[in-house]
Amino acid sequence: MISLIRTTSEHPDFVELVKLLDAYLAIIDGAEHSFYAQFNKIDMLKNVVVAFENGEAVGCGAFKPFESDKVEMKRMFVKEKMRGKKIAYQVLNELEQWAAALGFHHYVLETGIRQSAAISLYHKAGYQIIPNYGQYIGVENSVCFGKKLI
Repeated sequence: MISLIRTTSEHPDFVELVKLLDAYLAIIDGAEHSFYAQFNKIDMLKNVVVAFENGEAVGCGAFKPFESDKVEMKRMFVKEKMRGKKIAYQVLNELEQWAAALGFHHYVLETGIRQSAAISLYHKAGYQIIPNYGQYIGVENSVCFGKKLI
């Protein structure tokens, strides 16, 4: 059974999962990794969710304020051996519920065009492709998504 905790970016299990995420993205993104890495610093993230199975940290995600009425979902990751168990969906759902409880009802995120599993997850979770925003404007390998609760 998967359990979720709400924490901050200082949680040691989150830090370790992000190291695995960054190693994975370095392979997927190749030469573009350093460009994306500058936008993925985890210091000062106050809204982090870590997923556990039998006491082992197996997935994570976070959000940060983006605009007055929006948050940006960040650092979504599930260990490779745990993929296909809907853990990322559970983490994303928990992040959305947390953001909504704080008064945010509009979510944005960016993922790489090569990350087909992530793109599929966001579509299934009700996100729609939106024009690239902020630092991702004009970046061909980025796909941006948005979701607004009614």
